[in-house]
Amino acid sequence: MKVYRVRQSVTGTILWTGSATDPLAALDAMAHEAGYYDHSDIPDYLRAGGIQVEEIRP
Repeated sequence: MKVYRVRQSVTGTILWTGSATDPLAALDAMAHEAGYYDHSDIPDYLRAGGIQVEEIRP
């Protein structure tokens, strides 16, 4: 598995770092860890400035 970092684009705040199979799975894992079902439940205020997913380790 690859390691991804999810951050809020405008503020640069790191929201999650961990292993996932792909960027979408990383968003789902971040959301699930925060108590949401998946990435579609992420609140609008976090999405407002954009969410960036970057691979930090293959």
